[in-house]
Amino acid sequence: MRFLMLIGVTVGGAIGWWIGSYVGIVTALLVSTMGSLAGVYIVWKLSRRYL
Repeated sequence: MRFLMLIGVTVGGAIGWWIGSYVGIVTALLVSTMGSLAGVYIVWKLSRRYL
């Protein structure tokens, strides 16, 4: 479970950084944080349903 959350944080943060970097560095940081939280939430929901 922790390993899956680590993957969710990494992937969500990377996608958020990639999207936010088109605007600026602060936006990239904020969107990356939101992406990391979304990654944890998605992994948590999927693991509760399927594991």
